[in-house]
Amino acid sequence: MKRWAVLVVFLYFLLLVALTAPLFFAGFSPGANAIDAFMIFSEWVYWAALGVMLVAQAVMLLVPVALSLGRPTTRRSVLWPILASGLMVGVLGAGAAISIDEFIRKEKAASLDAGLPWVAMLVLWAAWSIAFYRTSRGAEAMDVVTRQCRYLLKGSILELLVAVPTHIVARGRDYCCAGVLTFLGIAFGVGVMLFSFGPGVFFLFAARWKRLHPQLEQVAD
Repeated sequence: MKRWAVLVVFLYFLLLVALTAPLFFAGFSPGANAIDAFMIFSEWVYWAALGVMLVAQAVMLLVPVALSLGRPTTRRSVLWPILASGLMVGVLGAGAAISIDEFIRKEKAASLDAGLPWVAMLVLWAAWSIAFYRTSRGAEAMDVVTRQCRYLLKGSILELLVAVPTHIVARGRDYCCAGVLTFLGIAFGVGVMLFSFGPGVFFLFAARWKRLHPQLEQVAD
């Protein structure tokens, strides 16, 4: 089961890489050569951001893996998925914030170095982590994870309803690098949407494994 969880995280890693550098250069630097296209892979900030997303995805799989192995879960084990889900809501808030910012202020929009996306992410992370924790009281561990995944899926759809139209408008403007921030907003929304599918993908792998190895399941029981 742990190997299937690692496989899910690896697949998520590949999807994140495809959603960032390759698509970004295809959309904004079609004439760039291979060296320019892969320069972002030399930036530590890029890998730090991907690392946070991967760790959060792995945290969301802790409870499903434990339950698949028949291990008991505690409130402490559920706390980590709650924090990971709160962080993903913060990512959605940051994506919506920079998309709206570029839509309103055009080329004067704040970059990722400005405080707007960071403030939005931190505030929403704290607020939704508290909200998820309160709503998880008295609930089963698996119900907590599945409920959070549903919230994240709905939240990502709402964020994309903001990021996609603003990106279309921004791309129609004539200033330099029009639509960069709204493109990142779309990437954030799609990234969180795929994030919410992680536990579901793991369950599909686990169910398939059990069907292929029924004798091992009987021995384990």
